[in-house]
Amino acid sequence: MSSTLTRVTLFDLDHTLLPLDSDYAWGVFTTDIGWTDPQHFRRRNDEFYAHYQAGTLDIHDYVRFATEAARRQGPQRALQAREEFLRRVIEPAIDPRALALVAQHRVRGDQIVIVTATNEFVTRPIAAKFGVEDLIAVELERDASGWITGEIRGTPSFREGKVKRVEDWLAARGLSRSAAEITFYSDSMNDLPLLQWADVPVATNPDPRLRAHASQQGWRILDLFDEAR
Repeated sequence: MSSTLTRVTLFDLDHTLLPLDSDYAWGVFTTDIGWTDPQHFRRRNDEFYAHYQAGTLDIHDYVRFATEAARRQGPQRALQAREEFLRRVIEPAIDPRALALVAQHRVRGDQIVIVTATNEFVTRPIAAKFGVEDLIAVELERDASGWITGEIRGTPSFREGKVKRVEDWLAARGLSRSAAEITFYSDSMNDLPLLQWADVPVATNPDPRLRAHASQQGWRILDLFDEAR
């Protein structure tokens, strides 16, 4: 690699750095604490998750659904619940091997970004747990009081939208695509556009479709956690 290139390492979050889906887990958590009807919410949550896995998710419909319980509770109660969610669900799930992988790239001098289709409300404090300041997530519209509305602001960081958001991130830092060597770790076939756009795609704990595609393409496959999907 030319010494003039800037190393940028991108990480998907759910099932890549975390052995779970943080958005799905947040939904289960809010049901467990009594914010939603268990049967109705879990059925809808499972339906959306199945669409995500199949690559047919309507991200706008999903974000309205995923943020509804928190929006109803208001910022104070929602933020308190998010702290409890971090303690009870996220922190126990953070694997030392994932932390070590991020640290490896940090020591190498890479610019590190988490790029996720999960919304910023759920993921910003999770990125902080990994020591990552740069987060590209689904940004949420805010009302006059500053609270989330359930609508998406700008381009959602989902499928092809992840490429656009990373391009915007590079441009904001005065970096052209040709001036960066980009590594991207992801588990999901939904991230194929960004994996193909990266210089170094790494299929990480990949779903079966991505595992097969990565094998065909000769991409590196990394099973970071104990059980391959």
